[in-house]
Amino acid sequence: MFNYMWPIALVLLSNTIYQIAAKGIPGEMNSFASLTITYAVAAIFCLIMFFITNKDSALLMEYAKTNWAPFALGVVIVGLEVGFVFAYRAGWPVSEASVVANTLVAIALLFVAALLYKEQITMTKVAGIALCIGGLVLINK
Repeated sequence: MFNYMWPIALVLLSNTIYQIAAKGIPGEMNSFASLTITYAVAAIFCLIMFFITNKDSALLMEYAKTNWAPFALGVVIVGLEVGFVFAYRAGWPVSEASVVANTLVAIALLFVAALLYKEQITMTKVAGIALCIGGLVLINK
């Protein structure tokens, strides 16, 4: 059970701190300049974690295993980061921006999962989406 839950706990903690940090980026700072700092810190942290968690593995050998996904992830992460920074600068409250964005992502992923990964769209999932949409209505009142 621990192996199932700790990644979600990490996402919860990280996403909470992420939203606070994204809101805290100075308004007068260029968003892309701030992201150069963000990604430099992230790259250094990942390099350290690679060597801590893989004592017998060579970094270049790991790079040889890559495909398109890390490159696409790098581009879309910039979109995610800049999107939230601009949303907060436009006046979105921290308590609403992430909820709205994540609800819309959940709806989009329901269809992506069905089309690309052949996951079933069940009535329970449709009801969950309806509840999410209801929640959006309630938080925006």
